[in-house]
Amino acid sequence: MSAETVAAEKKSLFTPFNIIAGIILIAGLVVTVMRFTGGLGAVTNLDQNNPWGIWIGFDLLCGVALAAGGYTTSAACYVFGLKKYHSAVRPAILTAFLGYALVVFALHYDVGRPWRLPYPIFVQQGTTSLLFEVGLCVFLYLTVLFIEFTPAMFEWLGMKKIRNVVVKLTLALTIMGVVLSTLHQSSLGALFTIAPSKLHPLWYSQYLPVFFFVSSICAGLSMVIFEGTLSHKPMHHLMDEEYLDNHDGLILGFGKAASLVLFGYFSIKVIGLAYDNNWHYLTTGYGAWFLVEMLGFVALPSFLYAIGVRDRSIPVIKWAAALTVLGIVVNRFNISLVAFNYQLPSAQRYFPSWGEITISLFVVTIGVLVFRFVSTRMPIFYEHPDYKGEH
Repeated sequence: MSAETVAAEKKSLFTPFNIIAGIILIAGLVVTVMRFTGGLGAVTNLDQNNPWGIWIGFDLLCGVALAAGGYTTSAACYVFGLKKYHSAVRPAILTAFLGYALVVFALHYDVGRPWRLPYPIFVQQGTTSLLFEVGLCVFLYLTVLFIEFTPAMFEWLGMKKIRNVVVKLTLALTIMGVVLSTLHQSSLGALFTIAPSKLHPLWYSQYLPVFFFVSSICAGLSMVIFEGTLSHKPMHHLMDEEYLDNHDGLILGFGKAASLVLFGYFSIKVIGLAYDNNWHYLTTGYGAWFLVEMLGFVALPSFLYAIGVRDRSIPVIKWAAALTVLGIVVNRFNISLVAFNYQLPSAQRYFPSWGEITISLFVVTIGVLVFRFVSTRMPIFYEHPDYKGEH
């Protein structure tokens, strides 16, 4: 190996991204040791009034919502027969699988005792609990996502026979994934219906399960566009002709769908507001923030999507996708943190500690690094030469 080759490898290893990622990983490992040796009190600002922080609000609620691209894309391709979106299925499935796997990983920090993770499923089922339903569906859907992901892994490993068996299960797995996603996406919203006195009336509604499910569709469609945008430049050399040829068509198609779903979501939120007759809260400070969420992160991206599709403007659609993804994060934060315990004095309100923020960044960084590792080695953005044209 020449000196120039060694120098080039060292240069590619110590990129700004790798250096920042390395720092986050080291900090995350330090905080992990502190969490599991000193308990929650050593690294969090959680207390009896605020038992759930950003590890639930961001890592779990946002993680599950933004991983919805898996079931939306596979349903569009295999259930509704839109085969032109086939090239986006594997990146979406990989993103969803990593999203759910990291949700489970992050949950260990909040719950503790990782060795008891199987207990609610296999040992002591609390069948009357919404959390049991969420846990069971996430467990089953994570399994489904792993099986959906395995064809790429088997192609990489050259295991043709087992790969062909799994591919024949695609439609059944897709339908199962949609059903399971419908259940747990809505049940995460239902969790907050048991705390009507703690959640601000503008965000509380008996229709929260519906709101969570419909907004997850918006998140899934937008996340596919957003993830594709972020991947396009660094992964461009890995993308085959089919992926590149269908890229703009995918963005236009998903943009049109996202515009319609966002409009529907905005409509049912207004109906919920009217049903509970909470108009008078709009004149308060919380009302102003609610309007920012609804107008700035729901109505505006819906309008931008529509304009972008009409004018066939890919940049406008990409900005709308980014705004929608941010809006989903804002909504989940509002429900789980900002508008939760709104009646408490400011001194007793929750704000995340540096340790909680570090772990959240740690989890996201692991996701990005694993996505990069897998997509640079397995046929994610391209079709394996041995299986071209099968779909």
